[in-house]
Amino acid sequence: MLGFMPRLRMNWWVEIITTEPLCTYYFGPFANFAEAEFAHSGYIEDLEFEGAQGIKFTIKRCQPKVLTIFDLESESFEAEYSHLKKTIPS
Repeated sequence: MLGFMPRLRMNWWVEIITTEPLCTYYFGPFANFAEAEFAHSGYIEDLEFEGAQGIKFTIKRCQPKVLTIFDLESESFEAEYSHLKKTIPS
């Protein structure tokens, strides 16, 4: 019985995946599905304003360990953040 107890305590999260940049975002936690559903459009609007494309979302119960997951090899990430890379002298 204790094996499934943590699942009962999980909150609702909005998971948004974009293709450009290739990222996964988690927004929450929310106490219930209705709260997450109400809030998701604002997060999508913000991402669209920032130029994100290929946006898909899911509302689910989970406990994400990381709130934003980047694909560091994607072209859009490379173009946006290449100035932050440090060159290691040989």
